Order: sequence, then structure tokens, then C-alpha cells
Amino acid sequence: MVATVLKLRYRILGNSLVRRPWQLVGFCFGIVWALSILAMVVAALVAVAQLDGTQVARLVTTLGGAALLLGWVVGPILIAGTETTVDAEKLAPFPLTARQVMAALTATGLTGIPGIVTTLAALSTLILWLRWPVAAVVAVPCLAIAVVTCVVASRLVTALSSGLGGNRRGRETLGTIVLVLLILAGPIVTGALALLSSASASGAKLMQISGILGWTPLAAAWAVPADIADGAGIAAVAKIAIAVATLLVLWLLWARALARAATTSHRTAARTVRPGALGWFGRMPTGGVGATWARSLTGWLRDPRYLRQLLVVPIFPVLFAFTGGTQGFMFIGSAVFVAFILCIGGYTDISYDGTAFASVLSAPIRGRDDRLGRLLGAACVGVPLTVLVGVVTTVIAGRVDLLPAVLGAALGLLLAGYAVTAVSSALIVTPVAAPGDSPFKSVPGQTFVSGLLVFVVLAACFVVGIPALGVAIAALVTGSAVLGWISLAVALVVGGGAIALGIHLGGRTLDGTGPDLLVRIKAFPTT
Repeated sequence: MVATVLKLRYRILGNSLVRRPWQLVGFCFGIVWALSILAMVVAALVAVAQLDGTQVARLVTTLGGAALLLGWVVGPILIAGTETTVDAEKLAPFPLTARQVMAALTATGLTGIPGIVTTLAALSTLILWLRWPVAAVVAVPCLAIAVVTCVVASRLVTALSSGLGGNRRGRETLGTIVLVLLILAGPIVTGALALLSSASASGAKLMQISGILGWTPLAAAWAVPADIADGAGIAAVAKIAIAVATLLVLWLLWARALARAATTSHRTAARTVRPGALGWFGRMPTGGVGATWARSLTGWLRDPRYLRQLLVVPIFPVLFAFTGGTQGFMFIGSAVFVAFILCIGGYTDISYDGTAFASVLSAPIRGRDDRLGRLLGAACVGVPLTVLVGVVTTVIAGRVDLLPAVLGAALGLLLAGYAVTAVSSALIVTPVAAPGDSPFKSVPGQTFVSGLLVFVVLAACFVVGIPALGVAIAALVTGSAVLGWISLAVALVVGGGAIALGIHLGGRTLDGTGPDLLVRIKAFPTT
């Protein structure tokens, strides 16, 4: 059964690469990157193997093993997303037991590029134990346990974050909560690393840390060969028990998550709607602009796919406060970084519409009205948040005199982004997560080119925002209050002019490209 699933997985992958040349290019880049990382790991292990004793080898394997497990849990989530070629939902219609499904998913995780590279990197640590044959022999099953633990832990986190077994709102809420916790963990870890660096941790301190990690589920399996080499048999047996128990617990938790997904009924919660309650549609002006404005604002305030873009708003100030303090330049300029992220918010507007974009085309709404309505919806959220971050950070830092310059740079970039995306979203659609999907699942159909287009649009936003950014930087460097107010004025004037031009060009473009965009959206793969 597992072999059949793997054959199907590789056949699907092969067909996708043949049909999408740019995806093949990205796949090749991924292989080259993985092999380069593996080569550096092997070279480092060969150098460490030349040293006498087991202390350095223990340090490298335990710290590296713990980082590897954390990377499997967090890395695919934040960087590439979980592979969806084969997952529990796709295998659910087939007559497979939960154990067979788990075996198939584990095998697919081990035979992907990350799994293969992880396995090879783990086996390369045998170089460190060749001088102790017994330790090298014992290391083989321990490394197998460690690698399988990485895959199972990654699958478990994906299952939990996807909210398997719940309704759509539950999956969205749970996935967003997990994403928030993971993002907020970044500043905490960064602050801890900065604290460790400031304390000038010595080699003895690192040895102590590796010794502690060796008794935890993070690195117990990796510490066993070092104990065997040192003759600490009792400690080695205890750590093997910890490693096996960790894998068993993760496996049982994963099985429970899959069992709940298979037995929980998907019910649509009854919701009482007060007659006449139209939400934002009852508050906005009538007509094409007002209707589009209300729909866009509703999406920004209720659709988790939009709300996840807003998670960066508190992240930048917190991160910069941890790393550079509240008096640092980065903390004071947090609003600029927030604007840099939010300025591309409209890039996926039509993509998020999906096939429902057909209703937009069938409605008597001109392209420029659609562009203006979507822009107003995004601006109602993005502009107040950017201004709020700028005011709060400069007040906390005690540098209110820099507020005009900070707002000039931030608003100049934000308004430039709205102008650019008013045009780009009428030309570009890209595969996006479906409503209710986990934020950690990779999206079928994404290609190397679609990834590059994001950076092209960001570069265009930066170019349009250069006038305000240039004056703001001059104001911040010279400390001139006059230049600060000038940068704010330039941001509003240039940004407003760019938006007017973007709405005009984007509207005319959308009138001509609308049907083609819908055809491309319908052509996106759904599996």
C-alpha cells in the first residue's frame, strides 16, 4: 500500500513538473540548495571528527539534532508550507486504516527532498563515531528514531494547525491561533539569543546546554552515541527510552487527530441573522464603488486570509524592541516596515475572490469602480494601523519630533503600494489558499515565476515610494523637523497622484482582462 501511494505521489510530481517548466526550475533550485546545505554539514562533521574526545561531537550532535527537530516543525510552516500532494484528506475516501494512512504519510515525508536530505545528514554524523565502533553501531537505530520523529512531529503539528475534524470557522480560528503563537515565538527566541550572546556564553556553558538537551525529547536520540563512547551505558539506555517514548507519544497524538477527523461530522452552525442587517453594505454608499468598498472591508475584517496579513503589525515593534531596544532606530521606524508589508495587500484581491470573481464580472461595475472600492477597503484598515504604529513607537521612544518623517516614509510607501497593486492585480492572479484551509498548507499550482512576481511588485512599490522615502531619510539623518513635514506632504501628494493614475490604468486594464483572469483562476489546480 505504501509503495502504491509513493508511486502515485511521484507520478503526480512528475506530471506537474513536465506541464509547468518554471515549477521544474524551482524544483531544481530546491535540490541544488539542499545539496549545498548537505555538503556544508558533511564538511563540518569531517572537521569535528578530527578533534579528540567526545565533548565537541556531543555538542554538535545534540544542538544540531534539537535544531533539526525544531526546523521540521517550524521551517515548513513558515517557509514552504506542508506538502499537499498526499495528505490525510486525499487518502480519506480510500479503504485505508488510520495506521496505513499514517504509514503512507510518514513514507512520503521521508522520501521528499527534506526527508532525504535529513536522512543523509543524520547518517553523515556516523563520521563522528567511527573511532568507537559500538557507538557507531548503536547510532544507526538512534538516528532512524530521530529522523522519523522529525517527520511525525511535523505531521502532527500540521494536523493540529489544520483543525482536522472541525468546521470551517474552527479550522480558520485554530490555524490562525497557531500561526500567531509561532510568529510571536520569533521575537522571544531572538531576545533569548541576544541575551545569550550578551552574556558571552563560554564553551562550558554550551556544553552544559547540550547536556541538558540530551535528556529532553528534542535531542535524546542524538546524545546516545556520545554516552556509549564515554561508557555511560545506563544514561544511554535512559535516553533511548526517552527517544522511543517521544516517538510513541507523537504517533498516538497524531493517530488521535486523524481519528477525530474521520469521526467528526462537519456541521454548519446555525446562525440567526437579524432582518435588515446588511453589515457594511448597509453603511456604505450605493453603487459600484460603495458595494465593492463594503465587500472589501468585510473581507479585511472577517476573512482569516486577510487577517493573517495584519499579524505583522504588532510583530515588528515587538521584534525590534527585543533586539535593539525602544530607543533603537529600527523600533522608531517600525511603521515603515509595517507599511512595506501592507502595501502589497491588494496583490491577491482577485485571487482570493476565486471563481466568485464571475459575479463581479457579471455585475454592472466598471473597472475603475472596482479598483477604487478595493483600495478604499484596504486603506480603511492599513492607513489607521500604520499611523497608530508610528505614533505609538515614537511616543514610547520619546522621539515625537521624528513622527512626521516616520509617517512620511510609511504613508508614502503604503500609498505607492495601493497604486501599484491597483494595476498589478488586474494583470496577475496566483494560486492562493482556499477559504478554511490551514495557513501552513502549500498551495497547488504555485510556481517559481509566481514567487518572483511578488518581488517584482514590491520593487515597483518601492520605486513609486522613493520620493517620500528619500525626503524622510534626509529628515531622519539631519534631524530636520521641516524636512519631516515636507516628506509627509510629498507622501500625500505623490501617493494620491499615483493612486489616481493606478485606479485609471488598473480600471481600464481590468475591463479588458477580466474574462481572461477568470479563465486563469478556473485553471488553477485544486488538488
